[in-house]
Amino acid sequence: MVDVKSILMRVRADEKQSLSALRLICAGFTFAALVFALIAVALDDTFYLRLASEALILAGMAISVDLLLGITGLLSLGQALFFGLGAYSSALLLIHLTQNFWLVVVTVVAGAVPVSLIFGWIAIRSRGVYFALITFGYAQVISRIIYNTRSVGASDGIVGVPLISIPLPFFEIPINDPVAFFLFLLVVIVAIVLALWWLMDTPFGRVFPAMRVNEDRLPFIGYNVRAYMIAMYVLAAVIAALFGALYPMLRGFVSPELMFFEMSGNALIMVILGGVGTIIGPVLGAIILTIIKSIVGSFTEHHLIVIGGIFIALVLFFPKGLTGFLRLRVEALMRRRREEIQS
Repeated sequence: MVDVKSILMRVRADEKQSLSALRLICAGFTFAALVFALIAVALDDTFYLRLASEALILAGMAISVDLLLGITGLLSLGQALFFGLGAYSSALLLIHLTQNFWLVVVTVVAGAVPVSLIFGWIAIRSRGVYFALITFGYAQVISRIIYNTRSVGASDGIVGVPLISIPLPFFEIPINDPVAFFLFLLVVIVAIVLALWWLMDTPFGRVFPAMRVNEDRLPFIGYNVRAYMIAMYVLAAVIAALFGALYPMLRGFVSPELMFFEMSGNALIMVILGGVGTIIGPVLGAIILTIIKSIVGSFTEHHLIVIGGIFIALVLFFPKGLTGFLRLRVEALMRRRREEIQS
């Protein structure tokens, strides 16, 4: 007779060990980012700090893609839509209405909820390639509308977004200070990663692994699968819009290209490079892709060919992404250390 309880306990133990390994990877990433910031300050560098800040913002969009692809099992080819809408909303609010950072962020996030509810309600009715094509279509239609609308800059986008500060209880963070803004983004990214790991360990989050195994059986035990998928779709859209709102604060402009398929495709590449379903993986993938594009792009105009070749090689040699590769090594070290302690 199969001992179901012992099997479940063993699976739970494996999950805890995997999460512990991911937390160590996250801690290592945070430490490396802090060292990078110290070196940049010592060298009085601003270019690479700005580039790293942009990588963290793009990592936020990649996390939203991972929530759909890695957690829910839905491939979105139009996640840049919410990133771009967040960026445009932020830029317009900063120019025409208010320069209060928190008011802008809250407004953008609140606006993303009803929009994603509508789009999600339609898209979730489909699965597989049809879902991917619907999300791709959303982004294409909205980006073309904005591309041809003069009141929002048309193909030129919006320039001249004012520089503001982020008010905190005891001090302010000037966004034009590259070190301060980079550290702020780092805190936001790490906080979101930790919060999502916590969410995935709640009764709400634990529905999604079961959903990926057998979606058809969940309704028989009282779960509304479509409602859970829409909830995750909205959460992913909110995260993408949040980081989209931060983009014009960093760059001072927005353009319709933020909604183009290239942005969604890059986010998908970041997820695959970093590790699907790990949440921290897309952050590492964003860093890798940004570094590759920066280095290769400085040598040749045909950098996309080189990036494509590197991407194929990484997928072949690291099929579970960088995080999957690191997690196996960290878990082996943890297991070896536990055996040494026990002996």
